[in-house]
Amino acid sequence: MIRKTQIKGARRWKQLCAASLGFLLMLTLALPAAASTQLPKVTYSQDKTPISYEVYGAGEPTLVFVHGWSGDSRYWQNQVNEFAKKYRVVVLDLAGHGHSGMTRRCYSILAFADDVAAVIDAVGSTTNILIGHSMAGEIVGLTAHMMPDKVLGIVGVDTLENVEYPLSRQEAEAMLAPMLDNFQEESREFVSTMFRPDTNSEIKEWVLDDMSAAPPAVAMQAMEGYLFEYVRGGVAQIFDGVHVPVVCVNGDLWPIDYEANHRHIASFEAIVVPGGDHFLMLNKPNAFNKALEEAIHKVMRKAADIQ
Repeated sequence: MIRKTQIKGARRWKQLCAASLGFLLMLTLALPAAASTQLPKVTYSQDKTPISYEVYGAGEPTLVFVHGWSGDSRYWQNQVNEFAKKYRVVVLDLAGHGHSGMTRRCYSILAFADDVAAVIDAVGSTTNILIGHSMAGEIVGLTAHMMPDKVLGIVGVDTLENVEYPLSRQEAEAMLAPMLDNFQEESREFVSTMFRPDTNSEIKEWVLDDMSAAPPAVAMQAMEGYLFEYVRGGVAQIFDGVHVPVVCVNGDLWPIDYEANHRHIASFEAIVVPGGDHFLMLNKPNAFNKALEEAIHKVMRKAADIQ
């Protein structure tokens, strides 16, 4: 037989459950939108390679973040939430990197620019600022050349120190040769020169482990394409045809040749982050984000003047 005390206890339990569920619902509704999971999207590059990308925030211009050699969209982990408060933020994985496809036969700078263009078309924005790290300085330059009506400007990240950099074929081949023989070990050695001695060791080891784990075939084709654009003078030629403002946010490991850049880039400026190395968006995020915000505003003002 069920007693009255048991019935009262069951009713009390239901009341507590209902109250708890109500509290959880209120808590869920109160959480900021940025906390919700953003599922990656997929579009297809010109050669039908699937390209993974993610979209956060709202507002124009749209900031399109493009990672460098053997990286992926995670390298912008300290920028996504910060800049999605004011802008629509797009991060992507180039073909052969991250979650994008690996069916491509030739991982060239032109093919990577097609990847970025495909994502811009998929997002549908006509007011884009392209933010490219390292090798992606070339990539976003070529993308801007391909679709000038959709690009407001470019922000280079520790890149484009000298678009005329005098690299010989012999020098390029000498850089590539060790990695062809032993990619994992030699790529670690190559990338380790891009850090300062005082760089956070945990960040440094993560980058070294991650980049040296890249698919060697993809990485070597990409590096060869990147270097040989300098050998043949192709980087300067890319920017001869770019008529949007370019602002770089660089560390101070390597000097910037402003005179050489001004011969090819219609509007060039640089913001140097003291103590920053090649991966300053990871190991100096606060200083980098402040400089990036400044660079975005410079691009927007210059773009408005051009129009």
